[in-house]
Amino acid sequence: MLKNKKLLFGMIALVVVTATISVLVTGLVLYNWNGFQPRNEITFDPNKVSTQNIDKFNQVRKILENKYYKGIDENSMLEGAIGGMAQSLNDPYTAYYTKEQMQMLTEDINGSYVGIGISIDLDKDGLVTVIEPFEGSPAQKAGVKQGDKITKVNGKDVTGLKDSNTVVKLIKGTEGTSVKVTFYRPSEGKSFDLDIVRKKIKVENLKSEMLPGDIGYIQIKTFDAEINNYFQNSLNSLIKQGMKGLIIDLRDDPGGYYDQVVAIADRLLPKGVIVYTEDKNKKREYENSDARELGMPIAVLVNGNSASASEILSGAIKDFKKGTLIGTKTFGKGLVQQEYTLGDGSGVKVTIARYFTPSGVCIQGIGIQPNIEVKLPDKYKNIPVSQVQRSDDTQLQKAIDVIQGQIK
Repeated sequence: MLKNKKLLFGMIALVVVTATISVLVTGLVLYNWNGFQPRNEITFDPNKVSTQNIDKFNQVRKILENKYYKGIDENSMLEGAIGGMAQSLNDPYTAYYTKEQMQMLTEDINGSYVGIGISIDLDKDGLVTVIEPFEGSPAQKAGVKQGDKITKVNGKDVTGLKDSNTVVKLIKGTEGTSVKVTFYRPSEGKSFDLDIVRKKIKVENLKSEMLPGDIGYIQIKTFDAEINNYFQNSLNSLIKQGMKGLIIDLRDDPGGYYDQVVAIADRLLPKGVIVYTEDKNKKREYENSDARELGMPIAVLVNGNSASASEILSGAIKDFKKGTLIGTKTFGKGLVQQEYTLGDGSGVKVTIARYFTPSGVCIQGIGIQPNIEVKLPDKYKNIPVSQVQRSDDTQLQKAIDVIQGQIK
C-alpha cells in the first residue's frame, strides 16, 4: 500500500514538472515566433509623480498615434518630451540639444570667422538678441540694429536653442554665400527676413589707448578664451607709457569665459574673494585674488548689456571699493551653466549654480547699480556704444573727470 502511494505521488510530481516545463517552453517559442520584444519602460518616483499625469501622458500618446493625420515617429515624440523636460523649468539658459546641435555647441570659436558680423547674447526670456552689428559688417549694411531678436536661420526656428554661440555657428558658412536670417524688432513690433552675404569677419575683442592726462583706456567687448593675455599685455604697455589711472569699458560686453575674468580681476584687486558659486546643496566654490593689485584709480563703464563675466568683474571692483562704476544698471545674469553630453551624442546645458559678488549678493535678475549713474544722450538709444561719438559720450567723459580728480 505504501509503495503504491509513493508511486502515485511520484507520477503526479512528474506530470506537474512536465506541464510546467511545457508551458515555459511553449511561451518562449511563442515569444520568439510572434516577434515580441521586451518592453522598455520609463519609471517615476510615485511619491513625486501622480498616476494621473502618467495616465495623461499615455492617453495623449495614444491619441496622437491613432488620430494624427500623418504617420508618427515615436522616437521623435520621445525626444520632444525630453526637450520639454528642460523647457518646463522656465530657465532661459537650460536646454536640451540634439546630437547635431551639441556638436555645434562644443566647437571652438576662433578669432576670425566667415559670417555676417554681429555680437549677440540671450535676453531675459532666452531669445538671441543683437548686441551690436559690427562697423562696416554685412549685418550693419543690411540694416540690422541693436535689440533685434533672431528667431530663424535659413527657416529653422532657433528660439528654443538658448545658446548664442550655436546660433552664431548656424549663421557662419562659406565666404560669398548668403544666409537667410529672420529677425523680430520689438521697437516696431514686426518680423522680417534678410538675405545677408557672408564675409570674413575679424574679431577684435579688446582695444586700448592712452587718453589725455595719462589715463589708460581698455575696452573689452567679450571675455573670449584669450582675453586675459591681451588685457595683461595692454595693461603693461599702458603702465610703461606712464599711465596714472585706468578706465575699463565693459559696456555692451555680454560676458564669456569664467577663468578669464577671474584672472583679470586677480591682477586688479587686493587679496580676497573675487567671486563664489553656490549650488542647490549650498556647496560653495571660491575664486580668490592674491595680494598683488593695481595701485592707481580705476573707473569701470557699464550699461544694460554688461552681463555675466562683465558683472563678475564690475561687481568685485565695486565691492572691494577698488574703483568707481559709471553708467547704467547692468543686465543681471548671476547663473552658472554646465554642459552634459549624453550617450548618443545629444546633450543638455543646465544651470547648476548661482554666483555671488564678494559681499554675498547674487545679481540674477537684479543687476549691479553703478556708483554714478550717467545716461547717454537720447539720440543713442538702441545704438551700440562703439557707434557713439566721443564728443557725445557722457559716460566716458564722466569717467575721465572721476579719474582726474583721484590722480595724485
